[in-house]
Amino acid sequence: MAAGLLIVFDFDETIIDCDSDNHVVDSFGLTEKFDHFLLTQPWNSAIDNMMTEIHKQGISVQQIADALKTAPLDPHVAAAIKSAHSLGCELKIVSDANTFYIKTILEHHGLAKYFSEINTNPSFIDEDEKLRILPFHNFRVSSHGCNLCPPNMCKSVIVKRIKDKAMKENKRIIYLGDGKGDYCPSLQLSKMDYLMPRKNYPLWDLLCNSTPLSVKAEIHDWSSGEDQERLLLQLIHRFLNPIKPTQARYDDGNERNLILNSSIIKETKITIM
Repeated sequence: MAAGLLIVFDFDETIIDCDSDNHVVDSFGLTEKFDHFLLTQPWNSAIDNMMTEIHKQGISVQQIADALKTAPLDPHVAAAIKSAHSLGCELKIVSDANTFYIKTILEHHGLAKYFSEINTNPSFIDEDEKLRILPFHNFRVSSHGCNLCPPNMCKSVIVKRIKDKAMKENKRIIYLGDGKGDYCPSLQLSKMDYLMPRKNYPLWDLLCNSTPLSVKAEIHDWSSGEDQERLLLQLIHRFLNPIKPTQARYDDGNERNLILNSSIIKETKITIM
C-alpha cells in the first residue's frame, strides 16, 4: 500500500475540466457582468459580488448547485482518485475555488469521501439565502506577502504546512495543477516529490520559462483525464515497486520526464537505457 504517498490536487481544470466560477457565471448568462467586475476587482471579490448579482436575478442557491453538477469531470479523473485512495494514498485539495462549489461537485460524483482535507476559499449561505464567497486569506486586514499569488490565497503557505507534516511522516508528495497559482506551491516541493502540470496551461508555461533549478520536484506533464490517470498510477506503482537505477527502463515518452520533456528544459540531457 502507498501509505507513504500524499497526493495534492488543484480543483479547477485539474479535477474538473473547466473553471468552476466561469462555469456558474456562464450558465446564467452573466459572463459580461463578471468581466466588468474583473476590470476593477480581484477575482475572489468579483465572484462574491457576482453571487449578489445572481441573487438579484432570482436565482437560488439550489440552482447554482444544479449548474455546478453539470461541470465536466472526466471519468478517468474519477477513476484515478478512487484508485489512488484504494492503494493507500492520502488525498488533499488545495484550490482557489470555494467550499460550496467543491463539495457540491465532489458529492455529486461520489468523490468527497476520498479526500482527507480541502483547502479553499470559505463560503456560506447568508440570512437572505444568498451564497457568499470569502477570501482564504483576509487581504483587507493584512497581506500574505507573496507577490506571485492573488491577494486572497497563496497556495504555497498551505502546501508548506502540508509538506512539513509529510516530512515528519516520511511521506512524498505528488502535486497536480494547471494554473499560475500552482507555480508558487511547486517551489515548496523537494527532489523526492513529483509535480504533474497540465500541458499547455499556465503552470506548464511558467515551468517552460523558469530557471531549471527553481522547481526541484520530478515533473511529469499531462494533457487529458486519461493522461492524468495513467501517469498518476504509474508514479504510484513506481513508488510501490522501486527500481534500482541500474535496472531503470522507461516504457513511454512520459516516463522519460525525469525533469520534464525537452520542451521545458531544453539543455537537460537524459540518458534512456
